[in-house]
Amino acid sequence: MNLQKYWSRNNTLTNKLTALLLVIYLATLFWIIVLKLNISFSYKGTRNVNFIPFREPLLYNGRIDFNEIFLNILIFIPLGLYVGILFKKLSITRKIFSFFLVSFTCEAMQFVLRIGAFDITDIINNTFGGIIGLVLFKGSEKVFKNTHNAQKFINIIATIGTILIISLLLYLKINKLLMFRR
Repeated sequence: MNLQKYWSRNNTLTNKLTALLLVIYLATLFWIIVLKLNISFSYKGTRNVNFIPFREPLLYNGRIDFNEIFLNILIFIPLGLYVGILFKKLSITRKIFSFFLVSFTCEAMQFVLRIGAFDITDIINNTFGGIIGLVLFKGSEKVFKNTHNAQKFINIIATIGTILIISLLLYLKINKLLMFRR
């Protein structure tokens, strides 16, 4: 599929910023989901697959783990925003499929690289997060009554969020390195 024909032709500074934020987001997403922030986990080196939705991540010490569900949804909301802004000409089905495909790729890479489990529940939650992001973009278009103003607002929020998330991740990484030296 040639995404170039679906890409917004508007080559403004605002679109360039949105595209840059998308690239930074995807790199950060890869670092968080696939590389696990370069933190070693006890399950590293094993390959687990869960094809039964909402079976395993829901239970944590006999209780429902809403944190994992919430975080899997939350982490894909920006993808929905960026796809809504940059790929206006894509059908809703293709947009949703792109959320699924990005999530599926992350899950498959975790499995192949033996650094996590392939879990259908994560794919469902991630895809739902992308849909929420897309709905938020459509809602912001209606609130601002203008796509360009909605995009500017989202870019401001996304830039602040990106700086905060990257700062937090770097802090965690530096803190881990300092603890490792001790």
